[in-house]
Amino acid sequence: MAAETSAEIMSFPCDFEVKAMGKASEDFESMVLALVRQQVPELGDSARRTSTSKSGTYLSVTVGFEAQSKDQLDAVYQTLVDEPRVLYAL
Repeated sequence: MAAETSAEIMSFPCDFEVKAMGKASEDFESMVLALVRQQVPELGDSARRTSTSKSGTYLSVTVGFEAQSKDQLDAVYQTLVDEPRVLYAL
């Protein structure tokens, strides 16, 4: 059996969430939303959840949206990992 690619596993459009983690700061959440909006212009303000680490040092921002294609998902992840303040993108 041949390995399936992600394009074969997922059908688009589909609901999808990405998570970005970085040092907690006043503007980290808005920065992550702005980065995702570069690839998902129709992203609403209520499309996110945040969580702070136990020590308060780190913040994770989960952003949900309707993904239109694998290329769009790749672009979202690339935009996030290119930002030095984003330590991890999942």
